Amino acid sequence: MLKPQVHQSHQSLKPLVPLSKPFLRGNFHAFRALQSSSSIKNIPKIRIGISPSVNIKAITTFTQKSTQVKAFVTIKPSVGGLVSGFVDDVKDMFGKSLLLELVSAELDPKTGAEKPTIKGFAHRAGEDKDGHIIYESKFEVPPSFGEVGAILVENEHHKEMYLNDIVLDGPRNGPVNITCGSWVQSKHVNKQKRIFFTNKSYLPSQTPNGLTRLRAEELLNLRGDGQGERKTHDRIYDYDVYNDLGVPDFCSELARPVLGGKEHPYPRRCRTGRPPCETDPASESRTLINYVPRDEAFSEIKQLQFSAKTLYSVLHGLVPSLETAIIDTDLGFPYFTTIDKLFNEGVNVPMPETFKEKALWRTILPRLVKGIEDTGKEVLRFETPETMDRDKFFWFRDEEFGRQTLAGLNPYSIRLVTEWPLRSTLDPEIYGPPESAITKELIEKEIGGIMTVEEAIKQKKLFILDYHDLLLPYVEKVRELKGTTLYGSRTLFFSYPSGTLRPLAIELTRPPMDGKPQWKQVFTPSWHSTECWLWRLAKAHVLAHDSGYHQLVSHWYTYSFYSSITS
Repeated sequence: MLKPQVHQSHQSLKPLVPLSKPFLRGNFHAFRALQSSSSIKNIPKIRIGISPSVNIKAITTFTQKSTQVKAFVTIKPSVGGLVSGFVDDVKDMFGKSLLLELVSAELDPKTGAEKPTIKGFAHRAGEDKDGHIIYESKFEVPPSFGEVGAILVENEHHKEMYLNDIVLDGPRNGPVNITCGSWVQSKHVNKQKRIFFTNKSYLPSQTPNGLTRLRAEELLNLRGDGQGERKTHDRIYDYDVYNDLGVPDFCSELARPVLGGKEHPYPRRCRTGRPPCETDPASESRTLINYVPRDEAFSEIKQLQFSAKTLYSVLHGLVPSLETAIIDTDLGFPYFTTIDKLFNEGVNVPMPETFKEKALWRTILPRLVKGIEDTGKEVLRFETPETMDRDKFFWFRDEEFGRQTLAGLNPYSIRLVTEWPLRSTLDPEIYGPPESAITKELIEKEIGGIMTVEEAIKQKKLFILDYHDLLLPYVEKVRELKGTTLYGSRTLFFSYPSGTLRPLAIELTRPPMDGKPQWKQVFTPSWHSTECWLWRLAKAHVLAHDSGYHQLVSHWYTYSFYSSITS
């Protein structure tokens, strides 16, 4: 690049003449200075410059430096610890236990292909205040890499690990958060790397080109191909009919029909791919393990809590009344103080040797029981519920009954009363008179003269929990079972000016059966000893109805219905 320069000097300027053989390339002439002499004084003046046909541009190049990005991986340790042996400990020591790969959200503008990932091993850096294990890694990200759209993870351990989240600190556009909440299997179990996308959401049509293929592959991995038997570490969400409810190979009387199919696509269950039964090819054989996608399975602590053998081993020595109740289901706690004893005094437990070695019982029931070690014995006490810690008889109170209706297992069944009087929609020829025994006069008496029933309905103060028509058709069938009973129930609530929801009346109904006419009775709050306990028993019936409806309808039926849609 040529740049004309002007030099200031006290000496006279020396004229330039063109060289016959220029030593520079280009469409211009080269010049050299001539010494001043008398022989050239009379040379006419000439204009000196550069040919205008020459195009010379000054070009400045700026080199952008790579950005250093730090990755922080939060891992939740398992019950048995994060690693599984000496080999994994060594890998952690040398920082070779977790491989991360940054994925660009953009395609290469020159080739149109995906940009190469940026790899880096994460090393164990310590623990946070919650006991989670932190891994760190560093990356040099060039400016041409673009925005980070996802991250690939490969678990070099021999045991699965649970990734809570990944945070990338240092990108030009600010920190990048990636919520994982998923189990990552060892590469020795599943060689396929896991991909986690950033928390930035896109419509399908607006997904960055660099992530389109990866998004499609991840969806296929989750859907599965409908082949093979599912393993406990799989995370495939494909569905099948309920064809494993019976055990025909064990006994022909235990055969059960298949639920679901083309005519009734739900309920559905997760497909397991187990072999069919020998005596009934339409039914699938059963195992002790029910497959659910790995991320949907209960945590290790929960699974241990649900283990019947382990629970029985612990509870077997708690109190004789508990052992009796487990063996004989017709017997319960002999008196209330037996329940209080579980929370207050604790019970000596003859622990098996296996439990003593590793104190497994403390791991199994961390939230149900607590140990007392200063006595020199293995003593267990159940953790006192917070509500019971504040008020021993909280479950007696009507305010708590109303609170559980709104904040308990099933807060979706309570409804606003919009019409009066209350009537059943069932066939009166089968289930008896449809009119409710809850009268206007009874409600206004319980309200205490604050307002009439019509005013309460207009001001949206009156609510109902109605399991009357839902349960009445099953009352006779349930009562055929030994040691069981059932009623249809209606419960009316009133919202007081203080904001408290309290029950006013509970109606229990039995349909005509065994040659007896319909029976119904209304229970209300009372201070009379007998009526007070009848009111409490009526509330217990309603709570049983509410929890049963939650388990069967709100939870199981709704899950089966939506699983058929999402599949």
